Amino acid sequence: MRRRIAAAAVMIALVAVEARADGGDRWFASDKAAHFAVTTGLGAGGYGAGAMLFERREARVATGLAVAIGAGAAKEWRDRSRGGHASWRDLTWDAVGAATGATVAWLVDRVRHGRRIPRDRRR
Repeated sequence: MRRRIAAAAVMIALVAVEARADGGDRWFASDKAAHFAVTTGLGAGGYGAGAMLFERREARVATGLAVAIGAGAAKEWRDRSRGGHASWRDLTWDAVGAATGATVAWLVDRVRHGRRIPRDRRR
């Protein structure tokens, strides 16, 4: 799990380095806050949906990340396909929001249900 989180952090950092300024695409524009907020909610909600499907917390986190990052990527794809510009900066904020939401949901789950899930309940 730690390796996956580290790999995701490296990928986000690489995307941030590769991002170039496209006109008014600033790192801290109001639309970036919207990207962060929406994907934070989707990451936490995806974790919750994953809790209904999976006993293992790792699978729940992966579900939350997949839902949020998938939605962010779909939005950027839509922007690009309609003649607009996809933004690596938007996608970076989507990834940060997804990680934040899934992490907060994981922490709440861990506090509420304890450190470990019994082996007989794991899938």
